[in-house]
Amino acid sequence: MDFFPLAEFRRCVERYRGEYKVQRFSCLDQFLALAFAQITYRESLRDIEVCLRSMQSHLYHMGFRSRVARSTLAVANEQRDWRIFADVAQVLISQARELYAHDEMAVELEQTVYALDSTTIDLCLSLFPWAPHERSKAAVKMHTLLDVRGSIPSFILITPGRFSDVRALDQLTLEPGSFYVMDRGYIHFARLYRFVLAAAFFVVRARINMRYRRRYSQPVDRSTGLRCDQTIVLTGQDSSRDYPVPARQIRYCDAEHDLRLSILTNNFTLPALTIAQLYKSRWNVELFFKWIKQHLRVKKFYGTSANAVKTQLWVALIVYLLVAILKKRLGVDASLYKILQVLSVAAFEKMPILRAFEHADDEIPPGAPNNQLNLFD
Repeated sequence: MDFFPLAEFRRCVERYRGEYKVQRFSCLDQFLALAFAQITYRESLRDIEVCLRSMQSHLYHMGFRSRVARSTLAVANEQRDWRIFADVAQVLISQARELYAHDEMAVELEQTVYALDSTTIDLCLSLFPWAPHERSKAAVKMHTLLDVRGSIPSFILITPGRFSDVRALDQLTLEPGSFYVMDRGYIHFARLYRFVLAAAFFVVRARINMRYRRRYSQPVDRSTGLRCDQTIVLTGQDSSRDYPVPARQIRYCDAEHDLRLSILTNNFTLPALTIAQLYKSRWNVELFFKWIKQHLRVKKFYGTSANAVKTQLWVALIVYLLVAILKKRLGVDASLYKILQVLSVAAFEKMPILRAFEHADDEIPPGAPNNQLNLFD
């Protein structure tokens, strides 16, 4: 928690009047309780209350200034603006991206590469009627723009399940010279033309039924998996109007996964194989979604309102960013998963934090005694 930007957090609380008429249970107490729940995998508000009260003598040193009760925490999650935690997350995002700015990527490229995608978190329609997704289901979507260098999210949008993925493009502030890698769910040529006007580059998987006319073909080395490198012009009635400039189409055969990819981009300078490798980097955002769903509390919620759900998701992202910042600033030679697991069992230990990771990678020596009996003797 020493890496938590307390001064900026207090400014965010004042900005959204988070402690208006609050007597005891502050926004910081609310955040610490929810962060504790994320790190230690608490199942419910009662679970949080019982565990924290059992460690009452340690809470003051962790920053708590009031007694944690599940009813008070539930009211705080319902009423206090989730944007407090969203703004704090943006502060941590800028810090984390600066720390990971020189990390290597699979593709040797100086420009920033972003991977854009969304993940759906299923909910119960009777408990979350504000987030309808299908006829008998509810869900929220987490739209994420991930910086491939370091796997740090730079933009996150949380919406109800019916929110179309392609509409997330309207919320992006495009950076000139950067690459945005997307799946074919983001094909909308009027929106893709914004990338051309902003001097940014998109790399997106083309649809099978795309109508176009080939203008020119570049020679390719088929032994690398490339099949063609073409300059095309769209000929569809709407697409030709929405995207009036030439585009580049690259066909690539991924023998390892038995996939044939048709990739569309507005970049004409990079080699075709580099463009194909850039599209492969989109998998980083899928791994990010898999990580947070497996290791953070983002599939079961402590409240049923939209504010409570968004608050919990943003606190989970803050915990992810704090672990990533801790790893870099302390030089911990362990994965984010190992760091989070160690913290979950040592949250109240009084010792230097680096000592907790000294033996995280130790293996049992081969000559260690084994007293387990053989089942098949």
